[in-house]
Amino acid sequence: MRVKKILASTIAVLDSNVHTGGGTDDTKAIQSVLDMAKNEETGIHLVMDGAALVSHLELYSNTTIECINKDCGFYQMDHVDDALITNAIWDHYNTSTRNISLLGGTYNQNCLNQAHNIHREKEVYQTPDGRNVEEIDFTLCIVFYGVENLLVRDITIAQFRTFAFTLGCFKHAIIEDVWLDMQHHMNGNQDGFHFWGPGKYLTVRDCGGCVSDDIMNIGPDEMDHISTITDVLVDGLFLDDAEQAVRLLVRDKGFLDRVTIRNISGQYRSFGFYITPWFQDEAYGHFGNIFIENVDLKEYPATYNYREPILFSVGGNIDCLTLKNIRHHNGYDTRPLFDFGSAWDMGAASGGSVKQHLNTIIIEDLQIMEDGQDPLGKTYIKIYDKIDHFVLRNIYIQKDQSVPNGKFIEFIGEGCVENLITNTIQIDGVETVCTDTSRIKNRRYPKNELI
Repeated sequence: MRVKKILASTIAVLDSNVHTGGGTDDTKAIQSVLDMAKNEETGIHLVMDGAALVSHLELYSNTTIECINKDCGFYQMDHVDDALITNAIWDHYNTSTRNISLLGGTYNQNCLNQAHNIHREKEVYQTPDGRNVEEIDFTLCIVFYGVENLLVRDITIAQFRTFAFTLGCFKHAIIEDVWLDMQHHMNGNQDGFHFWGPGKYLTVRDCGGCVSDDIMNIGPDEMDHISTITDVLVDGLFLDDAEQAVRLLVRDKGFLDRVTIRNISGQYRSFGFYITPWFQDEAYGHFGNIFIENVDLKEYPATYNYREPILFSVGGNIDCLTLKNIRHHNGYDTRPLFDFGSAWDMGAASGGSVKQHLNTIIIEDLQIMEDGQDPLGKTYIKIYDKIDHFVLRNIYIQKDQSVPNGKFIEFIGEGCVENLITNTIQIDGVETVCTDTSRIKNRRYPKNELI
């Protein structure tokens, strides 16, 4: 295969501005270059040495778009109401597009002048088990379906109308140094990264920005109820006053396994982490081994009011969830840090017909520091349903406040622990360590432990 390297200024006008738009419509000129990769014997390396006004661009296998700097790239025309960048041939269950790279530059969707939903009729695809599924009709910014070997590095996604970056049916995807520059708050679904199955080998490093919903959603079967995502590394996620941090959602027959998420910092408003089915379905999906470490998120005033704000909300069918090195300080309100099994959206905790299963939950290296500026009466851990194995290691709580207050563990509804294992817990200034020790069946801990 031969790769053609083409300088954009040799085929397009490039008189636009990636921040303010304007200029000549360069869609036809740039798409004609991208179309050269239809021939599988030809690859395209398009170098953007300026800013192009475009409507909608489609990529084929063996395509690289490289922008010289962040003032180079693409600005979407008014009222396109469709993706700015996508792959030409979508495939929901096979990675039929290969070797796509977006390197550097700014991709501006011009959200003030795009509709929330596409105007064309929804696409429909068939699942392996014979069901027809409607494609999402949001006006996405960058979206790929069915790609193997995807590299996205050092780009800014600006003024996205709904989801900034969406990837479904993938293998070997690397997303690095991507910044989400929302700029304008629109009503509904200005999320960051959405990953849908089937997929494997996903790496996300050093990304972040501001969003009005979740900055990242990994939901294997959110669309088709059956898909799997495995082998995920998220390392470095920075929240710039984001509404939510990360949602891990498995709703039905899907599976999410071997996931490591680490180094999450910044400010969040309503929810830190959702690790739940979210949707009400016949089954609650399956979480395998999920590992989250090094989280330091500052609370901001919540803007979602359909439930109380929270740092971690956990429910569904979970083999093992490990939460390590979680730091809490400078609290804004009395929101809990963790709830397990509340499943307010599933109905399980209130006697629903389908029961969840929380097998092993591990909290290790939890540090809570509060002083007179922090609100009184916080409950740190709420347990609504049974946890088979609950491990607490290296827990340190220091509340330098006028009076002892708050609860470390509160049992609610059917909440209980079958086996509790603790080691090195120091709690100062908390009024109630555990609301009901009879809900703990088997306990193993050193003699000086409080629970």
